[in-house]
Amino acid sequence: MLYSTTTPAQKRQRLREILVPGAGRQFPGTFTPLSAPLIEEKGFDGLYVSGAVLANELGLPDIGLTTLSEVAQRAGQIARLSNLPTLVDADTGFGEPMNVARTVQELEGAGLAGCHIEDQFNPKRCGHLDGKSVVDAETATKRIRAAAQARRDENFLLMARTDMRGSYSLDETIDRARMLVAAGADAIFPEALKDLEEFRTVCRALDVPVLANMTEFGKSELFTRRQLAEAGVALIIYPVTSLRSAMGAVERTLDALAADGTQASQVDQMMTRARLYEVVDYAGYSAFDDEVFTFDVP
Repeated sequence: MLYSTTTPAQKRQRLREILVPGAGRQFPGTFTPLSAPLIEEKGFDGLYVSGAVLANELGLPDIGLTTLSEVAQRAGQIARLSNLPTLVDADTGFGEPMNVARTVQELEGAGLAGCHIEDQFNPKRCGHLDGKSVVDAETATKRIRAAAQARRDENFLLMARTDMRGSYSLDETIDRARMLVAAGADAIFPEALKDLEEFRTVCRALDVPVLANMTEFGKSELFTRRQLAEAGVALIIYPVTSLRSAMGAVERTLDALAADGTQASQVDQMMTRARLYEVVDYAGYSAFDDEVFTFDVP
């Protein structure tokens, strides 16, 4: 009832334990706290909060318009409704190295288990779009050093994302990843790799866990969990899947409502009232009222 029974520190320790090369841990993305207990119920390993999804939920494109406060608040709301560890997208760290340091502490305070910080210029672009630009190695490593120095809980996972592959060779991408690890990154997120062999090559080249981004309509093929695990991937995210699924259903229902004058044709595709009540644990709150909070009015 209310929030998770697992503390943020325990979630961070759990993330460290499961983040093993070749484990292929699945972290579905969510844009709403309501999905968090559902993801946990289905047996997944953790939650992912995408910066693109948080921007889109606000009706904005993913070009660095969201603020640290918006991201920390929403990610914290999601994280506290599940016992699973939550990884959040911190974009470019929301500013210069000092801003990056504050970002890490704000996300720690919000109960997140870890974050990733990327090496794009700000304003950034979606990782699977063309026309991205990355900062120089010194700027990229300064961000990670600042984040590592600011971290208060040693188990808070500091992941570095590199967008080098969009404009540079795989070897140059690996060189950048190694620099980021040397600067203090605990794990690497190589965005927009071309194929399974590139994932395999990156995993072999690095001594830290590697993340695979399985976003729809992107640069990478939608590989299975087994394929990615066999390539050495430790963690797999599905950042926009739930948002796209939800918005697709919303659009179909609105079309039916406009065309038919009623939503009746779509009702069998909706979550029932009983199931929604189950997800939000109405029974637990009712039991609390009956057993703890009940009192007689004088």
